[in-house]
Amino acid sequence: MKPKFKNIEDWQKAEQLMQPALIRVMDNLRQEIEKCHGITATYEEVQTPYPGYQVSLTYQETSAKISIWEICFKVCFLNYELSVTNEQKLDKDSQVVDIDSSLIDDTGGIEWKNLDLKAQGIIQEILANLSLD
Repeated sequence: MKPKFKNIEDWQKAEQLMQPALIRVMDNLRQEIEKCHGITATYEEVQTPYPGYQVSLTYQETSAKISIWEICFKVCFLNYELSVTNEQKLDKDSQVVDIDSSLIDDTGGIEWKNLDLKAQGIIQEILANLSLD
């Protein structure tokens, strides 16, 4: 789902967080997949609802497709719900989001340790749910 911001300040904070979140998501995804035997990941470029990539995760007979941007949204925002489906229809839905303020330090910079830990936890949860289904 597309994030919907309450105000311009939240939009600006999200803009600041998204690139670092993308870097941490991709790195943690790579690291966790290397540790998990039997889980494979393939990436596919997508153009809608916004250009980017989705990851197809497969474990035995279970598979899921998840937008990389959505994983980043889950990292950056509080209570963001992932759309884990075979056919993503993100352009039709939106949800109002709150910025996770623990990811921004007192000076307005990125709180890197918190960002990395949250990204790692979300990736671990996604992979655990895949292998438990």
